[in-house]
Amino acid sequence: MVWISVHGLKKTINDRTLFTDVDLTLENQDKVALVGTNGTGKSTLLKILATQSGQDRGEILCKKGLKIAYLPQNPVFQQESIWDEIHQYRKDKEDFEVKSILTKLGFSDFSLKIETLSGGQKKRLALAIVLLQPCDVLLLDEPTNHLDEDMVEWLENYLQHLRCALFMVTHDRYFLESVCTKIVEIDQGRFYTYSGNYEAFLEAKAQRKEREQAQAHKAYQLYKKELAWVRAGVQARSTKQQARLHRFEDLRKERFMINEKNLQLTSVSSRLGKETIEWEHMGFQYGQHELFHDFSYRLKRNDRIGIIGPNGCGKSTFLNILDQDLQPTQGSISYGQTVRIGYFRQGDDQVDLSMRAIDYIEEVAHVISYGKESLTASQMMERFLFDKKMHYMPLARLSGGERRRLYLCRVLMQAPNILLLDEPTNDLDIMTLEVLEDYLDAFSGAIITVSHDRYFLDRVCDSVFVYQKDHTWKMYLGGYSDYKAKLQPIKKETIKRGTIPKRKTMPYAEKKELEQLPALMETYENKIKELDQWMQEAGTDYLKLQPLSKQRDELDKKLEAATERWMELEEKKEAMK
Repeated sequence: MVWISVHGLKKTINDRTLFTDVDLTLENQDKVALVGTNGTGKSTLLKILATQSGQDRGEILCKKGLKIAYLPQNPVFQQESIWDEIHQYRKDKEDFEVKSILTKLGFSDFSLKIETLSGGQKKRLALAIVLLQPCDVLLLDEPTNHLDEDMVEWLENYLQHLRCALFMVTHDRYFLESVCTKIVEIDQGRFYTYSGNYEAFLEAKAQRKEREQAQAHKAYQLYKKELAWVRAGVQARSTKQQARLHRFEDLRKERFMINEKNLQLTSVSSRLGKETIEWEHMGFQYGQHELFHDFSYRLKRNDRIGIIGPNGCGKSTFLNILDQDLQPTQGSISYGQTVRIGYFRQGDDQVDLSMRAIDYIEEVAHVISYGKESLTASQMMERFLFDKKMHYMPLARLSGGERRRLYLCRVLMQAPNILLLDEPTNDLDIMTLEVLEDYLDAFSGAIITVSHDRYFLDRVCDSVFVYQKDHTWKMYLGGYSDYKAKLQPIKKETIKRGTIPKRKTMPYAEKKELEQLPALMETYENKIKELDQWMQEAGTDYLKLQPLSKQRDELDKKLEAATERWMELEEKKEAMK
């Protein structure tokens, strides 16, 4: 049954057309995610469907008596305390149901004044209110922002079993994969609908892009032919020739549309010496409230570290200490002379929204240099998908996601060699996240990130520090999924009395090979790290870099082959168990 039907929808903001001729249907059991680049109108479309904003053209037909609940990006409240606010929306919910949801979302004191809440707490309160409202359609704008990992997993399970229709904007790819049955993509003002979860969306989109590239090639050949005709300078302009000129203009526009913009980040960083950051027995507490204690670590030059823990445990405080915004209340911290920190905070709250975008970037640097190359602030902005006409636009006219992307541009404009990332995935679109992840792969420095995004942690990190109940941090090798796998108890198989199981074992040669492979892989990895260090020290000396690069490529191939063989033998071993 169709709950909402959209026909010919168009929306323009500040002379900028977000989308036009949108056709969309939402059925009663749909769980739909809306994805697209920041600034394409995702939040605006949700506001229109929630009747919080109007469209320029088109119609929206809803089933009679349809109940819609809406979670905006920036919620507004009417009452003084948490309990008074949520009491307005509880309807027929019992106290225990209300308190259960509030507790799951990190609230223990329901009498707290709303004015004392942080931005993240306000978003979680708004989410609790929305989930308590009986509705036919649930509209959610970035529901996983400001939720820790346990909260995200709880919400994921809650929405999977929800019986109403769901339409949401989210960048959380694991969340998309497990919750959604349909994905709608906004791409240059056009809407594309894909059935299935995130994996199915990626496959279908890749096929669409291949078809478009084939069409683009044909269009380009025709374009070149028409361009040659136009340049030849036809003497007589008949009706037929005018029509051909119009066709050329259409081809020119089509060619422009097909060439999709791509965010390109070049790894720009300052040289980092052997001494980085080292902290010993570090702790921090506010008055009598201890966040953590006895935290010691020496940061390696190519570390990729994730910080995992519940809200309020001191993750952001830890990054603020590393950036020297705060001083530890226990222990010590020291810095190498070449350390240059770039800190991507949860928000740039102190920014003047009347400032022009280009001035916001040039406030940090006018030109950034890397090797023999350099980029101006304007060129850097273009790489972040801010075209020339947006450079002189006040920050207030940018969407929340666009401001976040511009803030990332500003941080990288400092050419840091140690990156501190505090919830970097909040409000960034999936395309920007994918390119940022590729950038971090090539970044020649250390990275420490606080994130609730499980996909991002798996993709970027090679180790994680996890907050413990005794206010300490414990290190695990690997990303988020590796850490969770280590927590799973090993199940012992029960054997019925009187039965003798058939014994299956690996051949001796394969068993021996499996035992030796981890050490071999570690040797390859250490050699690669050593080569990376030598390449960094070689700088732009091509004669030194060429043989080092060749050796690295060969080791990469050997490591990949050894890893594949190890996985093959591990699977065989598990199958025999």
